Amino acid sequence: MKTIDIQGTARAEFGKKGAKELRKANVIPCVLYGVEKDEKGLPVAKAFKVTTEAVRNLVYTPDIHMVNLTIDGTTVLAILKDIQFHPVKDSIMHMDFYQVTEDKPIVMNVPVKLVGLASGVKAGGKLEQILRTLKVKALYTQMPQKIEVDVTKLIIGKTIKVGDINIEGLQFVNSKEAVVCGVMATRNAKAQKAQDGE
Repeated sequence: MKTIDIQGTARAEFGKKGAKELRKANVIPCVLYGVEKDEKGLPVAKAFKVTTEAVRNLVYTPDIHMVNLTIDGTTVLAILKDIQFHPVKDSIMHMDFYQVTEDKPIVMNVPVKLVGLASGVKAGGKLEQILRTLKVKALYTQMPQKIEVDVTKLIIGKTIKVGDINIEGLQFVNSKEAVVCGVMATRNAKAQKAQDGE
């Protein structure tokens, strides 16, 4: 998987007013949830901030990344867990990161790429992709850049579901019955089928 370097600094600005001041300066308030725990066993959250420019290549891309996140000189391996956008301006309001370890599985939305020419398309059908990403649980060392789904044998009227995809080391969080893609009959295909029937 691709890796991206991001620099951040610890922040002391909290609450709505503090967050508003940061955003005015083109800075995004963030939180890193790590492997550290408090006395009650709850995850310890570290508040920090990054510039919009620093995260541009992480946010505005179809690719997924591991993040070498450096906060005031200390670097940890992390993933982007959640991001909030302004409902009108579409600017980034807040970002959550999660620290990654080698022995603990993570969950990420991995892009789906359809591979091959479906036989149903050759027969006049139309290939439709329903799910653009799949929620995958795996160790970060096994997390793929994308999930390739072979559609070569897919005929008109048939679909590929999440349960049909098996990749060693990966566990799909989506419902097994969720449809990833399918070949739908077009008017031309239906007309051709009717002619063949006659």
